[in-house]
Amino acid sequence: MFQGSFVALVTPMLASGEVDYESLEKLVAFHIENNTHGIVAVGTTGESATLPFDEHINVISKIVEYVAGKVPVIAGSGANATDEAVFLTKEIAKLGVDGFLSVVPYYNKPQQKGLIAHFNAVADASELPLILYNVPSRTVLDMQTSTVVELAKHKNIVGIKDATGDLTRLAELQANLPKDFLLFSGDDATGCEFMNSGGDGVISVTANIMPNSMSKMCEFALAGDSKASKASDEPLESLHQTLFIAPNPVMPKWALYKMGLIKTPNLRLPMVLPELNEQAAIEHELNVLGLIEK
Repeated sequence: MFQGSFVALVTPMLASGEVDYESLEKLVAFHIENNTHGIVAVGTTGESATLPFDEHINVISKIVEYVAGKVPVIAGSGANATDEAVFLTKEIAKLGVDGFLSVVPYYNKPQQKGLIAHFNAVADASELPLILYNVPSRTVLDMQTSTVVELAKHKNIVGIKDATGDLTRLAELQANLPKDFLLFSGDDATGCEFMNSGGDGVISVTANIMPNSMSKMCEFALAGDSKASKASDEPLESLHQTLFIAPNPVMPKWALYKMGLIKTPNLRLPMVLPELNEQAAIEHELNVLGLIEK
């Protein structure tokens, strides 16, 4: 069920700051039409950190409704407080999602033993499959391979999204984990190489902009055609980089706005719109890719 290109979907917002559900429905349709293999709802790119619980849950509920079973929906249910992550997981499990993505607790920097206790508690909260999410650039804490190996013993913990961008980490995980433990890249710049080295999928920011290309890259890699996979990824290499010249999701929201897929590029404070030079940089990439005109 979980394989290939999963878009880390943005949460569109109106100028008032409210969630733009009309644009959200349009984005879901865009991804289904363009062969995205699955949707990750309200993760980092979906601004989970600034959505209160009721809104967080409602956005996921709407995405499940819009998807209507056409592709899997993985819901972000992470928090830096274990009780909050458990609560979110229990509530979201009622909505018809297919699984969960749970991030390493941020800011409080727990010990590795704390991570084991945290994720086991979250995995106990639902029978649905749980994917761990390691993103040290945001959480300031790196989940060690030995910790992942211990957590993989839990029947509900089925994989990890590794956003370190370190391909030696992939090899380390492959050498120490069960063969059926899912390995997802969380770094678009190295996602193609990750896939061609035996990864199961990419949870992608770039897929917000170029879903069909990301899906093809993954499909070729999964079929063992590394040459075609690299050929699909090559035109996206500059886009991978440009989408991260400002903190995610600043750039993908601006891109989607310029492409006419969302009404406004608004974000929740403390995130703000990109600087003029950043706007120009992403608009140049979109123009090169034929997604907008000058």
